Amino acid sequence: MLILVTGATGKVGRRFIAGLLDDPRFSKARIRALCHNRLLPETGRVEVTKGSIADPHVAAAAMKDVTHVVHLATCKETPAAVMDVTVKGLFWLLEAFRTSATAQQFILIGGDAGIGHFYYRHEGPITEDTPHCAYPGSYALSKVLEEVMLDQFAIQYGINNCCLRAPWIMEKDDFKYTLSFGDDVFGGPDWKALVPQGDARRYVQAGTVPLLRDADGRPLKRNFVHVDDLVSAILAAIDNPRAKRQLFNICMDRPVDYGEVAAYLAHTRNLEAVDIPSQYHSNWMDNSKAKYLLDWQPSYDLERLIDSAWQYERSQDDPRIVWYPG
Repeated sequence: MLILVTGATGKVGRRFIAGLLDDPRFSKARIRALCHNRLLPETGRVEVTKGSIADPHVAAAAMKDVTHVVHLATCKETPAAVMDVTVKGLFWLLEAFRTSATAQQFILIGGDAGIGHFYYRHEGPITEDTPHCAYPGSYALSKVLEEVMLDQFAIQYGINNCCLRAPWIMEKDDFKYTLSFGDDVFGGPDWKALVPQGDARRYVQAGTVPLLRDADGRPLKRNFVHVDDLVSAILAAIDNPRAKRQLFNICMDRPVDYGEVAAYLAHTRNLEAVDIPSQYHSNWMDNSKAKYLLDWQPSYDLERLIDSAWQYERSQDDPRIVWYPG
């Protein structure tokens, strides 16, 4: 088994590679890490190939002798690159995969941007049958195009594929910084831009957290997943016959409720919260299909997500570096 991992230096790529190498089920598996701007160290079971999937020659060379692909590479809000890297890059990988004599399974990590997450109102739980509805921007559009392209390659050429659709992926102290009113905020909304500057400075000093409210005035519900749970889902999908040509929502059992976050932080850490009104909409991703077909179960609930983020202590050789904002 030779697994090509794109986006290998990202938070999911690094954690997936470590998890697979430690898993006795994959003791004979080898990794080919396709790296672009950053590199991983090579080991006896990990080889590194450098280049961009936007180059069809790179994609073809990276696919040589590969049996499985875990495709993680993507672009965020970078219109100048997103079509070449995310869309054409996936096309070149799939073209090389479908003509390969060794290729067995292609796993794509999708995103809830493709179904609009909290930008649009959903009248019920978001399932794998929910229609695509990208929110404004190039990133969300690219997530729709990825899923559609993967599905069409399966229809056209009968390839064995699987898409794991993940919401916002957390690790280490990420979740703590999603609630910061400072410049160190991770992702969006940019809370300091939603309150007066003086208030934002006070909130940073006091550790005050935002209690985001949805368009109906209720505490907003938004979906998250911890990187460890996403990795366990990927491992569960590899060579699983029940994953063939399937799309799965991979998320926490319940969405994060900003009201529950505020209450838990007030109770456990004596932190205050401030209401932030919005026109966003609460939503609820349903992960039942992954539980049923993959026998997968997330291990992170709201309390564990919060506690792990606030208790995480960074060492000097582990600085907080955000390669992209969300």
